[in-house]
Amino acid sequence: MREDIILRRIRSGLSRLEQHGSYWSHINPAGHNSPQFVWRAAQWVDVGYRDIGLVRQLLEAFPAALRRDLTLHNYVYIRVAEGLSALYDEEPDLAIAHFNVVLQFEEELGDPELFAIANFWKARAQRSKGEYEDALDHCIHGRDLARQCQFDRMAAVIQTLEAWLYFQKGKHKDALRILDETIAVLSETDDALVLGNIESTYGRIFRQEGRYDRAIEHFHRAIDEYRKVDPLHPNLARTLSNIAYVKRLVALEFKRKIEADVARRRNIPARTPSDAAAIREQFTRLRDEAFGHLDEAEAIYQVHPNRRGAATVHLHRAFLHLDSGSLDQAGDEALATFAIGEKKEDHIMMARARIFQCMVENAKLDEGLEDDPRHHAQAALDYIRDAVEFAGSTQNRRLLGRAHTWHGLTLSNEFFNQREAALAAYNIANSHLDHRFHDTAWEDLQVLKGRVLKAASVDEVLLAWSQGAVGDKTFKQISEEFAELIIPKVWANEGRKVARVAAKLSISPKKVRRALIRAGVLNASSAD
Repeated sequence: MREDIILRRIRSGLSRLEQHGSYWSHINPAGHNSPQFVWRAAQWVDVGYRDIGLVRQLLEAFPAALRRDLTLHNYVYIRVAEGLSALYDEEPDLAIAHFNVVLQFEEELGDPELFAIANFWKARAQRSKGEYEDALDHCIHGRDLARQCQFDRMAAVIQTLEAWLYFQKGKHKDALRILDETIAVLSETDDALVLGNIESTYGRIFRQEGRYDRAIEHFHRAIDEYRKVDPLHPNLARTLSNIAYVKRLVALEFKRKIEADVARRRNIPARTPSDAAAIREQFTRLRDEAFGHLDEAEAIYQVHPNRRGAATVHLHRAFLHLDSGSLDQAGDEALATFAIGEKKEDHIMMARARIFQCMVENAKLDEGLEDDPRHHAQAALDYIRDAVEFAGSTQNRRLLGRAHTWHGLTLSNEFFNQREAALAAYNIANSHLDHRFHDTAWEDLQVLKGRVLKAASVDEVLLAWSQGAVGDKTFKQISEEFAELIIPKVWANEGRKVARVAAKLSISPKKVRRALIRAGVLNASSAD
């Protein structure tokens, strides 16, 4: 069992376990190696053998009265297995409590293999809570312990989580570099679950960078790997949900083309683009495929319940309904998302649901669906204030950025029109998001930026900064925004010549172009 999992010989290990499957019901808790056997079984369940019920069954053989007589090492084996059980029960706080007990004995026991896994599993529990900095610390420590044992493949498995955490921190180059390293180490193994996780992470990164075709390609690869483990594996459901969301984003691009076509035809009634029907067909097809993926994911979660997965399915359906203007259906799906998250006090899902509910109320306000706009405006503000509070308990940059973005968009809507408060929200959102977020989070931030910076004069912005109203921005971010305000004006005065601006301000032409591109007055492909 030990060698197979260290070397990631998954098929041979699973075959060996099935040959001796009857042993599970005959475990002798008094046996010297029985606690270690429970921990090994937990590792195999984590890579796809049977389900977490097996670990619970084995743990029942070790009641509290019996544990008092265990050696410290054997006691730690039991607590590590309990931590994994809690992790699978979606009880991250309980899982972390178990792992904390274990990790305090790292120096005394001197077992790097055991503590590599304990750190890895604790990092996963912290990830689910959005505690990315601490999770990364434990992940790196676990990876180093595995390398200390010269378990390169085990270290590579841990690195898949490391890559995901760098992705969440917005460090895409680091994440992609680590993924490339892990795939090089693990490509010759048959560890389909980890290979699927690697492909899924590639897909998440490319989705966030706006490279949707590549994202879909990697998600399909992940789906193929997960199906090798179990055609109803929860990770398969998660990936189906992810690919549905990407197809929704692609469908939005077609929707924009349709809207642009309608606008053109209003100006030129006689013109009827020949590709209009094809664009509508593509939009409808992608939207239907996305709903189909979500239905399949939901069916898997009914067999293998997963609270966050089920909530994500509801939320992605909500976005599809919002895109088609079915606001009431979208609101119902968001309400279901929040209810699921609330049961486990999952602040990430609760924040996501509240942000979406805010979006729905703003949409109703914009469309004037009722005689009392105050109702929708106040509901939007209440929802987004909740979202900001929930997101604030996490280290999820994208979530924090979206929450503060929609706080600003709500404050700057036609009902409230609170420009200064919206500018403050923009400053905070802008400190969490940057150009690497090429998805709807970045697009929404640019909408807010257009509202608050176009409305505010340069003097107002500089006055706010002089009074310390900088939000969570770094000095570098303030400098870049200052450049966006000043350089376009100097550029206009200098005959729109980059070289002249560079000479006048004593900065490089590259910095001038970068500021002009960010300010939206120069295309990235322009030379001057």
